[in-house]
Amino acid sequence: MPSLIFATNNEHKLKEIQNLIHGGYKIIGLRELGLDEDIPETAESLEGNALLKARYIRDRYKLDCFADDTGLEVDALGGSPGVHSARYAGEDGNSGKNIDKLLDELKGKEDRNAQFRTVIALLLGDDEILFTGKVRGRILEKRRGNDGFGYDPVFLPEGCEQTFAEMPLKEKNKISHRARAMKKLVKFLEA
Repeated sequence: MPSLIFATNNEHKLKEIQNLIHGGYKIIGLRELGLDEDIPETAESLEGNALLKARYIRDRYKLDCFADDTGLEVDALGGSPGVHSARYAGEDGNSGKNIDKLLDELKGKEDRNAQFRTVIALLLGDDEILFTGKVRGRILEKRRGNDGFGYDPVFLPEGCEQTFAEMPLKEKNKISHRARAMKKLVKFLEA
């Protein structure tokens, strides 16, 4: 079974992706390569960051790989935090601080519509292919649920009664932005 490197040290993302790919490829995270350092994410777009991370791995290890970047894009904030979602509350921020800042900035705003958007950059040989997945929803006024990661406790997907943090992983993987981008990637690999 061929291996495909997923350029992440995020165990939540790795587990999510491994649950989505059934056979065909063994998905390996960066820790299995012995790489614990953060790969620079200096681009001003999700597409740019996904490509930066994938190219870093390809150039360093000469292996086929893919990388993703995800952002929460809030309508009332002009698409912010977007590409800066992971460090929204600053370099020393964490998910809790990021959510606190988001909720503070949305106080008193009627429009709480938002979307999660994931871009995956797949590098196979000399080819670079991008896949995008998104899910619309809204930002709640307070956290709900203990699972998931990032902004999951305050994001309620359209047509759902549970936040991503309240859903079992199996349910989240049916509708999430990352799942939608991954399904496009899997379909491409199977073809």
